[in-house]
Amino acid sequence: MSDTMNVEIVYALPNRQELIQLELPQGSTVSDAVLASGLPQKYPDIDPQKGKFGIFSKLAKPDATLRERDRVEIYRPLIADPKAVRAARAAEGKTLKKHETN
Repeated sequence: MSDTMNVEIVYALPNRQELIQLELPQGSTVSDAVLASGLPQKYPDIDPQKGKFGIFSKLAKPDATLRERDRVEIYRPLIADPKAVRAARAAEGKTLKKHETN
């Protein structure tokens, strides 16, 4: 068994994404991987201790232990409430239908 493992870190921005492959010691955590990626230095809004993270789309705490070939995802805060956006779209659709029938 190797003393290291390979993981990747992903951070999606509105117009681009960062994908970094790392070799880390066995037993490394999500927070360790985020720090090792260098992304918090490049994007100061990333907090390795309090940010929202996932491993293959499942929420993970910063102290979660990683396994070989895990993909750590760094989540950005939502800009708009998804429920409010859906409600606004539904209301727009009803207005459009009323105008089409007249």
